[in-house]
Amino acid sequence: MTEETFRPEARAPRGFADKRSPQLRAERRIVEQVSAVYERWGFEPLDTGAFEYADALGKFLPDSDRPNEGVFALQDDDEQWMALRYDLTAPLARFAAQNWETLPKPFRRFAFGPVWRNEKPGPGRFREFIQCDADTVGSARPEADAEIIAMAVEGLEAAGLPRGTAVLRINNRKLLNGLLTSAGVDSAGQKLAVLRAVDKLDRLGEEGVKLLLGEGRLDESGAFTKGAGLKGAAVDRVLAFLAAGKGDRAATLSALSDIVGGSAEGAEGVEDLGRIAAALSALGVGEDRASIEPSIVRGLEYYTGAVYEAELLLETTDEKGQAVRFGSIGGGGRYDDLVARFTGQPVPATGFSFGVSRLAAALKAAGREEATKGRGPVVIIAFDQDHMGEYFAVAAELRAAGIAAEVYLGSSGMRPQMKYADRRMAPAAIILGGDEIAAGTVTIKDLDLGRALAANIEGNEAWRAERPGQQTVPRGELLSRVRAIVDAAG
Repeated sequence: MTEETFRPEARAPRGFADKRSPQLRAERRIVEQVSAVYERWGFEPLDTGAFEYADALGKFLPDSDRPNEGVFALQDDDEQWMALRYDLTAPLARFAAQNWETLPKPFRRFAFGPVWRNEKPGPGRFREFIQCDADTVGSARPEADAEIIAMAVEGLEAAGLPRGTAVLRINNRKLLNGLLTSAGVDSAGQKLAVLRAVDKLDRLGEEGVKLLLGEGRLDESGAFTKGAGLKGAAVDRVLAFLAAGKGDRAATLSALSDIVGGSAEGAEGVEDLGRIAAALSALGVGEDRASIEPSIVRGLEYYTGAVYEAELLLETTDEKGQAVRFGSIGGGGRYDDLVARFTGQPVPATGFSFGVSRLAAALKAAGREEATKGRGPVVIIAFDQDHMGEYFAVAAELRAAGIAAEVYLGSSGMRPQMKYADRRMAPAAIILGGDEIAAGTVTIKDLDLGRALAANIEGNEAWRAERPGQQTVPRGELLSRVRAIVDAAG
């Protein structure tokens, strides 16, 4: 009896997705388009390593001997814990602190790459995904926030969202802090409970938030969520604050100024937003692209000033064609305390981040995926081993002209090779048998045209008679004819 050979099950770990060419091309195109915008605005690219020392990731780590909750961590041979980066901001803070003396200040950088989160995966929630960030470190000016916002608007439009299909909604954490202070809310726990309630406005509506600001809320399942414990007047002030968004930035600022009056921190927040609004106007970013929205909270314990969130306005549908609300596609804000973790000195910073895969999914859900689809190579059909040199010469000629091409290297016959070319989404197939080589000709099958014509042809006899999309031309015309087909395919 022989020992049975172990065969592992072919499976991907949960939360880690396999991606084929259409998705990879879509994501690459987004990164290329957005990167071009960021570089045009004077931001330099930066790439940090996949691993950071675990203590550099700060708030993401639990109090345990092995810091693997929230991150993927391992112990190095010097017994120091290091972890796969959770985002691109913590590595930036470490890099800035490590190199501060030699960096141009402010330091303006953008970065993109995979990040990893050791969290429970679910629909649309992955453990590995690609982020794209842009940040300014070393400027406390509200105009630095405005520049990030304006650049984010332009970047999203360059990625494929036409003007008016997404909006950056802006707030300032100082406003709510000032409002709560003036309302007599001084405990950190109660402030955090208020912020969490405000953050649920989109999902629960005003009435649901009102309950969470007060004693609490019983949800549909019967579970009770304890509220922030505010009393009537304080609840009314918070709700009035949330309702202050007027669409028009100037009108919203005026309403907010009245509501947070009497609070020094609140007044400072209104002034910051006023300077952001003025800079946005100077940069040509109108109300339809960036608005002030008091309900935007983000990062409950992370942001220190301005916060902003990009919301998709396009109608989106799921795979079954049902309408769905896609919501946020990116966000950011001011985080003035992150670099100080390393240096002990306050270093102002602000930035914007979006998930590349999420934005690609948003474009697809909104029916904009056509702009991100890629095509396969031109396929040269292999008839005869004796003519492989000719096939490779054709492929080399096409590649030298900038046209993607491949010689079929399987062992199948003509029909399966054509199926292969179709599955590869090839724009054309090159047929070069012994007769064509002897006659100095080449047969080119326009696969896109063939698919279109086939939809209007009934029966195999008509198909064979009309031979849609197929042409035999002199060998010297190969390149120009294929070029015309590839250009028509986009």
